[in-house]
Amino acid sequence: MTLSSDISHLLEKAVAGERLSPAEGLKILESHDLVAIGQAANAVTKRLHPEPFRTFNIDRNINYTNACTAVCDFCAFYRPPGHDEVYVLPQDVLLKKIEETVALGGEQILLQGGLHPKLKLEWYEEMLRDIKRHFPQVNVHGFSPPELFHFGKLNHMPLEEVLTRLKAAGLGSLPGGGGEILVDRVRKEITRGKVLTDDWLNVHRVWHRLGGRSTATMMFGHIETLAERIEHFERVRQLQDETGGLTAFISWTFQPDHTDMSHIPPAGAFEYLKTQAVSRLYLDNIPNIQSSWVTQGEQIGQMALHFGANDMGSLMIEENVVAQAGTVYHLTLDTIKQCIREAGYIPRQRNVFYEYIDDAERAEAEVTARKNLPTELTILAG
Repeated sequence: MTLSSDISHLLEKAVAGERLSPAEGLKILESHDLVAIGQAANAVTKRLHPEPFRTFNIDRNINYTNACTAVCDFCAFYRPPGHDEVYVLPQDVLLKKIEETVALGGEQILLQGGLHPKLKLEWYEEMLRDIKRHFPQVNVHGFSPPELFHFGKLNHMPLEEVLTRLKAAGLGSLPGGGGEILVDRVRKEITRGKVLTDDWLNVHRVWHRLGGRSTATMMFGHIETLAERIEHFERVRQLQDETGGLTAFISWTFQPDHTDMSHIPPAGAFEYLKTQAVSRLYLDNIPNIQSSWVTQGEQIGQMALHFGANDMGSLMIEENVVAQAGTVYHLTLDTIKQCIREAGYIPRQRNVFYEYIDDAERAEAEVTARKNLPTELTILAG
C-alpha cells in the first residue's frame, strides 16, 4: 500500500510485518495523521484476519464485591472496607445472573471484584465450584491480576499455588483488568495499595506457564505521557514474546466523572482511534484487538473496526465499574451485528479463545450471498 505522510516509512514497515521499535512507535503516536495511521492499522488487521468475519461475544461482567483495600483515584466503583455501601453478592444472586446470561446466549462471565480484606482462597474456590456445578458449559473469565496478587498476599501463599487451586476449582481464563498504564511512575501516582507493573505481568506469566490464556488491557488518557503508552505496549509485547498466552488486547479511555481525577478532560474519539490503531501496529504478536464501544459509543466502536480492531468485544449484559463513572453506552445484540455488517463484514459469535461458537452453516450462507451481490454493491460493502 502507498501512504502519504511524514511517518509513511514507519507505517509501511508495520504493514509489511516488520517490528516497530519503541522510538518508532512513539513517533507514530505523536503524529496527528489519523487517516494514514488508521489505513495502516486496517491493512495490518486484514493481513492478520483476511477472513470476511468480525467477531463479538456475549458475556456478563459480574462484580461479586465492591470492597477494596486499594485506593484508586480513577475508580468510582470501589468502596473502602466498612463503608455503608460495601456488598458481597450472595451465591444465589450470582447464580441467577449467570442463568440470565446463558438464557441470552452467553457462554462466559467476567467475574471481578475489589481487593476484599477478609475473603480467603477457600471462599473463591467454593464459589467457582458452585458455578461449575450449575453451569459446566460457562467459562469463568475471572479475577484481575491485582486480585490474584492480593489473594496470594492475604493467604500467605505462592502465586503459582493460588492459580493452580483456582484453575482446579473452575477458573477458565484471566482478564487483563487493573492494567491501567504499565509504568510504575503512573501507577504510584494514581493508586495506592495495588500491584505494580512487574507483578501484574507476572500473574499472566505464571498463568500462561500453567497452560492458561488471558487478555491484556490499557486504560489511557489521564496522567500518562505518550512515551508511557508506548512503554505499556512494549511490556505487553515482551510478555507475549515470552509466553504466547495473550489472546487479545483491549484499550479504552479514562472516564473521569465521579472520580478523584474528575478535573482531567476526557480523551476523545480522535485520541482513542489513534491509540488503538498504534496498538495494532505495535503489538505484532497479539492476534486480536477489541473495539471499546462501551466507552466510545456505537459509531466510534464501529469505526474502530477500520482502525485496527477485528472484534467488537462483548454484548456485556451487565457492566458496573465504567458505568459508575458516568458512561452509559449500551448496545443490543442486533445493533452489534448491524455495526459489523455496516462495516463490511459478517458477524460471528466467538468465545474467549476466539473460537467461533455460532452456526457455521448460517455464516457460510451469508458469505455466499455476499459473493452473489452485484459488483457495485460488493464494492460499497467492502
